[in-house]
Amino acid sequence: MAEVQSDATDRTDPLDGDARLEPYFGPAWTAVLGFHDLLVSQGELRGLVGPRELSRLWERHLLNSAAVVPFLPREGRIIDLGSGAGLPGIVVAAMLPEAEVVLLEPMERRTAWLSEVADLLSLGNVVVRRGRAQDEHGILFGDAVTVRAVASLDKLYRLAMPLLVAGGSLVALKGGKAEDEIAAAKHVGRKLGAGPASVVDAPTIEGVEVTRVVRVVREAVPGVR
Repeated sequence: MAEVQSDATDRTDPLDGDARLEPYFGPAWTAVLGFHDLLVSQGELRGLVGPRELSRLWERHLLNSAAVVPFLPREGRIIDLGSGAGLPGIVVAAMLPEAEVVLLEPMERRTAWLSEVADLLSLGNVVVRRGRAQDEHGILFGDAVTVRAVASLDKLYRLAMPLLVAGGSLVALKGGKAEDEIAAAKHVGRKLGAGPASVVDAPTIEGVEVTRVVRVVREAVPGVR
């Protein structure tokens, strides 16, 4: 008899139970682990993560999100643009408890999720705000903007730069085409007061793919002297 092939997706994450995770996340570990467990139990059901992502939540999502933290201010306001499932915003909030982290997300069902997660994990530094970036221009300002898998850099400049105070930083999680995006976006960035963009390799734990981070400082606010 021919062997029946299963269509079931293997949801075993090779990093589950890895002893290196707790010391890496430090004081944020309880909240990050709680967030992981919520994503496992509810993420697919609520349309936040695909079934194939459940077997790689640590590497592709949680550690990937944590990689931006060294490039963010310890205090002040951080705006997570298009927060979605809370990546990287929830992880950032857990790891930077002295900062206010605004999770900006236009979809109501996702803002409901984000509010639930913040409450369940006792993340008092989280502010969930429903809206689009362009609707917040001139209203909401931050010392840093984080973004993951939202748009190309030229579009990100238009969305994120008006949310930054002078001296604030856009910190974007990007892939292998980061340098190409930087080159294509430089003229747009310059008009919006962006300084030179840099690409930094941000490692987390050994054996996990290094995250590529694009960091851009808003050196000036056009029209303000």
